[in-house]
Parts: sequence; C-alpha cells; structure tokens
Amino acid sequence: MTLFRLVLEANIIVQLVLIILLLFSVFSWAIIIFKRNTFREAAKHSEGFLHVFRRSRNLNEVNEASRQYRSSPLVALFQAGYRELISLSSRHNPPSSQGEKPNLNNLQRALLRASNAEISKMERMMSFLATTGSVTPFIGLFGTVIGIMDAFHKIGIVRSASLSTVAPGIAEALVATAAGLFAAIPAVIAYNHFLHRIKDTITQMEDFSLEFLNMAEKLYGS
Repeated sequence: MTLFRLVLEANIIVQLVLIILLLFSVFSWAIIIFKRNTFREAAKHSEGFLHVFRRSRNLNEVNEASRQYRSSPLVALFQAGYRELISLSSRHNPPSSQGEKPNLNNLQRALLRASNAEISKMERMMSFLATTGSVTPFIGLFGTVIGIMDAFHKIGIVRSASLSTVAPGIAEALVATAAGLFAAIPAVIAYNHFLHRIKDTITQMEDFSLEFLNMAEKLYGS
C-alpha cells in the first residue's frame, strides 16, 4: 500500500484537502526561496554601500556609487536623505549666510518615511507564511476527521472491524495530518527566521539614519 495509492483511494474530501495543502506548501516554498535570496542580496549590498558611505567625504560620489547597491534598504534611506539635503542646500546657500541653522526636521521625516517604506517592502508575503503555519495543521486535521468518519462508515457497511478493514481508511486519514504538518513546519521556521532578519535590518536602518543626521548637522554647523 503506497502513499500514492492511498491518496488515489482516499475520500474525495480528503483529496481536496490534500490539494489545498499542496498549494499552500508550493506557494510558501516559493516565498521562502524568494525572500531568502532577497535578504541575502540586500545584506551583501548593504555591506558594500556602508563601506563606500563611510570612506567617502563627498555625498555626490556616494550617490553615484549607490546605484550599484539598489537592493540595500540603506540606499533608499540615503537617497531620500540626499534629496532632502539638496533641497535644504538650495534654500540655505550658503548655510550660514543668514546666521541660522537650517531645520533638519524635514530630513528626519524623509528618512522615517523611507524607512517605513522599506519595512513594508520587507514584510510583504510574510502574512502568507504566518497563515500557512497556523492554518494548515487544522486543514490537515479536518481531512483526518473526514477520513476516519469514512473509515467507520465502511466498517458499518462491511460489518467487520478487522485490521484489513480499518487500516486503509485510517492510513488515508492520517496522510492529511502529515501533509498539514509538512506544509506548516517549514512556513513557521521560515517566518521566524525572516522576522529576525527584518528586526536586524530595522536596527541597521535606525543606526544609519542617526549616522546620516549627525553628518547633516556637521555639514550645516552647530
């Protein structure tokens, strides 16, 4: 009695449950692979961009170099801050001409908006992994209950509770539970892993925002 034969001979409702679980599993694995590659590339680009940003004293050069690190969320923050600095420079050129320091609140808000946009981008499709991890075990359990009910129904028809009568139906039912766990476990592990990566990236963006603001304050004087 192979797994494939168990699925083919299962109750139609159990088969539908298995198809649903298969779709959940396929989509969750696609998301896992996509986000894994995305986070890996973002981390690599962030490392390269920070190296350029901290070595260079010319923001124009950093802006030019940032184009090759577009996968980094730090680049989005830098470009938003750089545009705001250009705007500030156009309104206060030279900065100390009127003996006043430009208000950097707009710069802080620009960095915050860019940070929120990057966080939203990183959190995309995470809800599907969370849903898969929490829902699929219950879907599999539903298929198991239906399969067991069908097995007892067959016992009533055959009027025999021998192992040869009960075993196939119970095995068909338990396949649904196994399929639910197969879909849920990787999704839960991936969700927790990516959530940790997102928190680390948020901390990195906050540190970079502070670094950028300090640089802007030095640029415009105290």
